[in-house]
Amino acid sequence: MATEGKHGMAGAVAPGFILDRREAVPALIGRHEDFLIIAGLAGTAREIAHLTRDGGHAYTMAGAMGGAAAMGLGLALARPDRRVLVVTGDGELLMNVGTLATIAVLNPPNLSIICVDNGHYGETGYQKSHTSLGVDLEKMAQGAGIARTRTVAKESEIADGARLLREGNGTSFVLLRVKPTDPPSHKRSLDPALERLRFRQALLGKP
Repeated sequence: MATEGKHGMAGAVAPGFILDRREAVPALIGRHEDFLIIAGLAGTAREIAHLTRDGGHAYTMAGAMGGAAAMGLGLALARPDRRVLVVTGDGELLMNVGTLATIAVLNPPNLSIICVDNGHYGETGYQKSHTSLGVDLEKMAQGAGIARTRTVAKESEIADGARLLREGNGTSFVLLRVKPTDPPSHKRSLDPALERLRFRQALLGKP
């Protein structure tokens, strides 16, 4: 896997990819302490590590591409007393998009998913992902059977997306379209064992 260095993306931005992720992601999530958070790879992991200051209520993944939504589902089923938030990217979700079908069938009411869609694979060299070429992950979530979905592509839509993450009696899915720019600069832990132990201690209150 590639490292998480700067990519310096320049040039034209595809229509619909206009928000700055460094502002839009925190605004959409709001009070992060209200959630148990599973973050996907690369940019989203750095965003959540930066936002939570490496808080124990957030597990940031490294290398396990495609696993974030499935991990979030398992956590939501195991802890129905807590609100679970998956924050992943378009490339990471495309790796295991079939998970959306299982999530839709089980439909845990305490699970919310944010897909930060910048149209690129940030983990492997910033190649264009399928969402730059017409694939719509909100429509795929709807097709899988997730009833509560939104696409947030403008600042005026963030508040509605934020409400969706916290309300209702079923799983919610928000597609957040952002420009292909760098996430916050944050040197996060890339040790999955350390992340697991920290998250487990915060969740259970013991090592």
